[in-house]
Amino acid sequence: MHRSLNRTARRLEPLAVPHSRHPLPDSSHPRQLSWSSPPAATPPRRQQPLDDLNSSVLPRSTPRHYDDYLNLLRSFVSRKALEPGKQLHARLLLSGLGYNTILATKLVDLYCLCDHVTYAHKLFDRITKRNLFLWNVLIRAYAWTGPHEVALSLYYQMLDCGVAPDNFTFPFVLKACSALSALEAGRGIHELVVSTGWETDVFVGAALIDMYAKCGCVDHARELFDRIPNRDVVLWNSMIAAYAQNGHPSEALLLCRDMVARGFTPTLATLVTVISASADAAALPRGREIHGLSWRRGFDSQDKVKTALVDMYAKSGWVKVARVLFEQLAEKRIVSWNSMICGYGMHGHADEALALFDRMRDEDQVLPDHITFVGLLSACNHGGLVDEGRSFFNSMLSDYRIPPAVQHYTCMIDLLGHSGRLAEAYKLIQDMTMAADSGVWGALLNACKIHRNVELGELALQKLIELEPDDAGNYVLLSNIYAQAGKWQEAAEVRKLMTDRGLKKSIACSWIEVKNQVHAFLVGDLSHPSSGAIYAELERLEGLMAEAGYEPDTMPVFHDVGDDEKRNMVRSHSERLAIAFGLISTPPGTTLLVTKNLRVCEDCHTAIKFISAIVGREIIVRDVNRYHHFKDGECSCRDYW
Repeated sequence: MHRSLNRTARRLEPLAVPHSRHPLPDSSHPRQLSWSSPPAATPPRRQQPLDDLNSSVLPRSTPRHYDDYLNLLRSFVSRKALEPGKQLHARLLLSGLGYNTILATKLVDLYCLCDHVTYAHKLFDRITKRNLFLWNVLIRAYAWTGPHEVALSLYYQMLDCGVAPDNFTFPFVLKACSALSALEAGRGIHELVVSTGWETDVFVGAALIDMYAKCGCVDHARELFDRIPNRDVVLWNSMIAAYAQNGHPSEALLLCRDMVARGFTPTLATLVTVISASADAAALPRGREIHGLSWRRGFDSQDKVKTALVDMYAKSGWVKVARVLFEQLAEKRIVSWNSMICGYGMHGHADEALALFDRMRDEDQVLPDHITFVGLLSACNHGGLVDEGRSFFNSMLSDYRIPPAVQHYTCMIDLLGHSGRLAEAYKLIQDMTMAADSGVWGALLNACKIHRNVELGELALQKLIELEPDDAGNYVLLSNIYAQAGKWQEAAEVRKLMTDRGLKKSIACSWIEVKNQVHAFLVGDLSHPSSGAIYAELERLEGLMAEAGYEPDTMPVFHDVGDDEKRNMVRSHSERLAIAFGLISTPPGTTLLVTKNLRVCEDCHTAIKFISAIVGREIIVRDVNRYHHFKDGECSCRDYW
């Protein structure tokens, strides 16, 4: 008998699938619904021999011992005790109780929790009387671990069987829709949610908000949020995350303020989300407010909050503060190392990024991932470290078995092209293991502009037009390449092509935050209330710059006009107006942080170096590509950007 049980248990060995982390209520007590987290897995235990288990743990297979079987299964589920569960399963099959709905449901739950979803599904298929709890268990498993299509398929099968979903079913199946960005399926589920009266349930509402957010419909998410009268912190967090994930960081920050004003206490998830939103918006003052709030709320010891702050400060120009917080982390996980390495890369501190990587690998023995190499290659790109970049790119696959993704190719092509190795960059594109995207060809086109390679620039634009026919920036780059080469007719033809296709060039804009108020400037802007004082400050600086040896470079003006007009166009670029306003609006010695939506031009880069030396201030400019730290007449990029 014992050998027979062992053979049965081995036959039932399921395939390994990642387990679900979402708890479900106890099927035998339907009114005791609980959303608490499942008990943590216990350390591995010495397996009890089957002979002992049969004699001392398993009750005899008689009806009066049914409750004993059920209690044992509950215990196995709570402890995720797979091996005893499989042995009990074998006993139940031999006793004729293997497909009892309640007992088999517990077994399905156990197999799902222990990474055996495939076998859980096989057992599910053999249970003739399926209750709602059983459907929810399996839908939950696929919703969390995939394939997500199976979760949707099970949901539709459940409806076909006449089983009505509840407030546990909907969050699970909506999570699958979120993972698949299945908007139409999500809308259909939303209709059933409304008709069954579950729309105002906070968990169902949060799942709907997340689904619409993942599908890019943030306005629909907000409409739903506003319709739910009794909101809890979970619902607020869902809506804040919806804004943050869809590129609306300012709205996320405003909603967080509204949440606190209404008396809700921010959770760890709230703080991590809004801190990340502050980083995306480069809204350092707001991020510092959230930093203070997290300390006042007692989250100063939470590594997740500190890691988010590291990322925020690194992206917002305060890389030194980011490093201080990084060193305070009790446990430095890979995401923490990546935030710091990528932060150094953005700021052009290539040596610091590479040194930190060596420490991560050698001292802390943390294995890098694909994001680590994006940060390293970006650092090499911004620092002009071609040989080091090649070495990292080659070591990804050879040393760490990480196949290069399109982001890594983009960094390498940008690095090679920027350093003048255009032929090598083009060959790398031809050797790519996947199709080159717009980022890859855009990097090559930008390199052609820097090195005035008309022929290769035309080829890159042709590829970009196929991928992004409505992106005006690509046409502008080729037009500028023609203008640099003195081919004004070809430049005019490209701009005419833009006009014929209804495409408009992005307007350069720079902004600076002073006393919690954002001030934005366009090129030649006269609309600011302090416009007169701004231009007076620029004129004063230009006189001092001329005395120091500054001469305007009109090459960045790609128009066939006179030199005087070109000089006037350059002197009123948006970043210069923002800097002048910052100088007249802040005390001496204050560091200025200016953000620009496009690349800083060569002449403005030179001019800001002169200004930083004249006024004795550090001026930080974040353009579309990276950070520039101007101080004492030098820039952190070493004129390589």
